[in-house]
Amino acid sequence: MLATALLGAAGLVLVLVTMAKVRDRTRSGGTVAVSGAIALTLLLLLCVLTLTVFPPALAWGAVVVTGTTVTVMLVAG
Repeated sequence: MLATALLGAAGLVLVLVTMAKVRDRTRSGGTVAVSGAIALTLLLLLCVLTLTVFPPALAWGAVVVTGTTVTVMLVAG
């Protein structure tokens, strides 16, 4: 459950950063909404799979990858 909470927190930041980058590149509200919906759906699916199906090593691996991605995107952008 802790891995899912950390994944959700990092994932929400990642969704917002993704939406901001799409807004900067396209200047289109519709495209931003679609990208946000897709990213949020993928995050929710990953959280459900982390809670129910994934073994602990894979769940923590997803947390590490998501956390690293958020860190790199925030530092680089």
